[in-house]
Amino acid sequence: MHRKTFPFRLLCLKIVFIFLFSTIQPQAYAQAQVNILPPVGTMLNITPGYAPVVVKGLRVDPTNPFQFDFLVDPGDSNMVGEELKDESTKLIKYFLASLTVPEADMWVNLSPYEEDRIISDQFGMTEMGRELLAQDYLLKQLTASLMYPEGELGQEFWAKIKTQTDARRSSLDARDGDRASSIEHLASMFNKVWIVPEEATVFEGDGTAFVVESRLRVMLESDYLAMQKGGPWSVVRDLSQNTTTEHRPQNTDVIKEIILPVLEEEVNSGTHF
Repeated sequence: MHRKTFPFRLLCLKIVFIFLFSTIQPQAYAQAQVNILPPVGTMLNITPGYAPVVVKGLRVDPTNPFQFDFLVDPGDSNMVGEELKDESTKLIKYFLASLTVPEADMWVNLSPYEEDRIISDQFGMTEMGRELLAQDYLLKQLTASLMYPEGELGQEFWAKIKTQTDARRSSLDARDGDRASSIEHLASMFNKVWIVPEEATVFEGDGTAFVVESRLRVMLESDYLAMQKGGPWSVVRDLSQNTTTEHRPQNTDVIKEIILPVLEEEVNSGTHF
């Protein structure tokens, strides 16, 4: 198969999408068993950098496009022999599941406001879907930990929230209920944090597709929905920063400034994800 043909390029695009999502998987206590997760209320800390085992690419047999040779990077796992083989087999199963599950169905959602929309039926039957549910649980647990008022980051976060809220109450001569409403709205937004692919650098040649570099973006759902309707993330971010207070949900700029960058770094390089 010539590397410039449309089917090969289409296959490469599919592979990039799958690889970006197949890197989101539980590590440490959450990797071996989805059921072993921190209880509700457990504080999670930011972890050191860690590179998990990951499928980095594949080679396609030019005589049989459905015959793949997978390229696996052991990362920092120190896995060898049968242990590495078992972990690689699991990741390859994720890849195959991603080929059979429609792209529109590859999502998970643990928002308490949408109890009837947790995972699509087809995706829920796969191990990949169940592990991504575990990741969503960890994402919310870590977010709550970062917001904890007695933590270093939490103190900074709530101090800025209080400053903004007090300024708004003063300018509008608001009643006590307005502040409670603002905090309630803030809490609801944290159930709407999205992890989406941002960009990837891919080597393509001689029947091989290899992901050299990739990154995931963490954003609020409001920005994700805006991005779906219009321009790239940078444009959405600029629009959000330039929008007046009257036309923008309160306190989202504090979330983006303090919480989301830490979450994004942990998602891309920490041990939890």
